[in-house]
Amino acid sequence: MKLSFRWYGESDPISLAYISQIPGMRSIVSAVYDVKPGEVWPEESLAKMKQQCEDNGLIFDVVESIPVHEDIKLGRNNVEELLDVYCENIRRCAKYGVKCVTYNFMPVFDWTRTQLDKVAADGSTSLVMYWDQMKGLDPLKDDIHLPGWDSSYTQDEVRELIAAYGELGEEGLWANLERFLKKVIPVAEECGVVMAIHPDDPPYPIFGLPRIITNEAHLDRFLKLYDSPANSLCLCTGSLGCAKFNDIPAMVRKYSAMGRIGFMHIRNVKIMEDGSFEERAHLTSCGSLDMYEIVRALVETGFDGYVRPDHGRMIWDEIGSNAKPGYGLYDRALGATYLNGLFEACEKANKAR
Repeated sequence: MKLSFRWYGESDPISLAYISQIPGMRSIVSAVYDVKPGEVWPEESLAKMKQQCEDNGLIFDVVESIPVHEDIKLGRNNVEELLDVYCENIRRCAKYGVKCVTYNFMPVFDWTRTQLDKVAADGSTSLVMYWDQMKGLDPLKDDIHLPGWDSSYTQDEVRELIAAYGELGEEGLWANLERFLKKVIPVAEECGVVMAIHPDDPPYPIFGLPRIITNEAHLDRFLKLYDSPANSLCLCTGSLGCAKFNDIPAMVRKYSAMGRIGFMHIRNVKIMEDGSFEERAHLTSCGSLDMYEIVRALVETGFDGYVRPDHGRMIWDEIGSNAKPGYGLYDRALGATYLNGLFEACEKANKAR
């Protein structure tokens, strides 16, 4: 596997020099964050990021993400022009060494949480999604604000988008995803890039918005829309794993054996009785997911793609303005080291068979 770490560019308080000190760290996962969805990424930005990574002994070869414009998901307005821009961004990323591009097809919001700083018994904080905090909220009627909601949208824009997706429905979203894949994947194939779709987070409807990358049946349907190794999954154990109906080790084993996982986001979550969940430390005993079985499934199926520790807790006073919630240095570095140990143990056990 290729161990990687997400970096938010020069505005990130975590330096590349610090990231390079994590044992076994290879790749940087980043993007051009100062360009709006639907616009072409400047080559100068990509070239600079590539050089910055190389100067620190790291490789910039994963993009997370090239955002998919809402009009592409909705299939409206200047969708063909937006698809052309998306393809051009893939070409430009490939020119500067990118091998994997992650994206999502989630309507309006990339993820939903109700709190970003839930304090645990040990004093650490993490992101959570509690259903009792969601009760009674209606974005079509109320002026509400949840953590992680895109601040670039006004309340009126949010309402318009939710209404538009409600009219589109799941099947309409599937059709627009297929249109996207038929345009984009041939370009990715030509460029030697693997496109890896991130699952919906959480993997079930919120406020009536359609969610389609949510479970095994839907992942099967997605992969059949365009049968190509360039059309792959970013299998996020935390996103899919926060729903009890998903057997994460089994799903990892299945799709890794098929060669259809381009990127693994590995983190742990604790699922509560009512379906709420808390993000937890990576260790198996800290949450509901068996991290050993997840890694063992990857090793035994010969996975050689990208892996990164995902959202972590905020620990050791790394809070507030010092880092993005869930994207501090310390807990993700601990997660990376833990994953290194799991992979080494599983690889040695696999060779001994």
